[in-house]
Amino acid sequence: MKSYYGTLAVFLLMVLCCAGSGFAAEPGREKLVLDLKECIGRAIAVAPELGEAQADVELTASKLEEAKSHRYPQIEILGLTGPIPQARGDQVSSPDKINQTDRWTWFERGDATLIQPLYTFGKISESMKAAGHGIEVDLAKKEQRRNEVALKVKEYYYGLLLARELKELVLEVQEDLAEAREKAVKLLDEGSPNVEELDIYKLDAFAGEVGKYLEEARKGEALALTALRSRLGLPPDAELDIATERLLPGEEKVGELSAYLETAQSRRPEYRQIREGLRARGALVEAARAAWYPDFFVAGYLSGANAEKRDKVVNPWVPDDYNHLWGGVALGLKWRIDFGITGAKVAGERAQYNRLLSTKEYAEANIPLQIRKYYLDCREAEKSAEKTRDGYSSAKKWAVAAIANFDFGIGPAKEIFDALQQYAKMRAAYFQSIYNFKVAQANLAYATGGEPL
Repeated sequence: MKSYYGTLAVFLLMVLCCAGSGFAAEPGREKLVLDLKECIGRAIAVAPELGEAQADVELTASKLEEAKSHRYPQIEILGLTGPIPQARGDQVSSPDKINQTDRWTWFERGDATLIQPLYTFGKISESMKAAGHGIEVDLAKKEQRRNEVALKVKEYYYGLLLARELKELVLEVQEDLAEAREKAVKLLDEGSPNVEELDIYKLDAFAGEVGKYLEEARKGEALALTALRSRLGLPPDAELDIATERLLPGEEKVGELSAYLETAQSRRPEYRQIREGLRARGALVEAARAAWYPDFFVAGYLSGANAEKRDKVVNPWVPDDYNHLWGGVALGLKWRIDFGITGAKVAGERAQYNRLLSTKEYAEANIPLQIRKYYLDCREAEKSAEKTRDGYSSAKKWAVAAIANFDFGIGPAKEIFDALQQYAKMRAAYFQSIYNFKVAQANLAYATGGEPL
């Protein structure tokens, strides 16, 4: 029995250390009583991990909007103003020189350029495709984080129930010992030959050990409740309790392994991440390859400038950059040719794609293995619960008979110790099996991508 409580204390301490450290203020001091579904819903609502995941989704969505915006015209406007030498005359003759410095005036100039892409060989469309699939990847990651939060809450919730069941078990054993001691003292006072003072010492020693287990169980209960409170985003002093009173086997049955494996293919977030990630990476490879080809576009240009003390020249062969108004529209081609830069970028994107292919192979090999493990854990815990239930039932009958024999003065005190110890051991193993079954079911639901609620 000592090993069960030692294991429980270590487990609950680890649970507490892994719990989230952020606490949200909760108004009032009214006690919260939540069932498992409500605990999961509240934990998901306040989980900082989901806030991070949502930020990733929004970041990728902004990249998609950026890629889409490259389909539309881009306008560049430049404005200038400054001093300029005065100029009189026309294109034939002028009394002024180009580098004179004794007469000045001010000019204002504005230039506007419009570029409308027509065809880019996939630079825009493939970037849009990559960002779109990237959003699906981030949404799947968010779903994975959500399932992880739900799994943790289930572990804390069932851990609290286990701690309380073990505490009640210790209290039951403690009560039986107290009754046995009271009757032993009575028999000793009556001079019964079947009771010695040594039996009182044995009962007291065993009661001391049971008292130690009781304190460990109480500590385990407090740690489990603190871990659950932290995961729900509640302050340390918030009044919280769970609606479930007993750790019971429930009516859930384990299905066929093949059904779980098939379900995981369509619902497991990691599978969706890989599928969408490969599509995104493939699009990025094509976008990088598109840099080898030119961009076709239509361009528009408008320029105007004015200087008060400069005469206008209307000869089209002699433009004046400081006194004019002109514009035009044209089809254009822009082709950037490099020697190795684009090829290196394409190779880099292809390497990322191949890396994800290896991740896909790893997932396809190990996710089914994980599902099989949790499936076998469920089967083992289910059968263990049945066996230990019969075991503790028999041990309880043994303990009742041993105490009754001791009451009548025909049984030794040692028989009480052995019976109660075996009863406590089997009863604790029974609750541990139920807990293992619940957690294995939660792990199996997580491994197959089941809904957290």
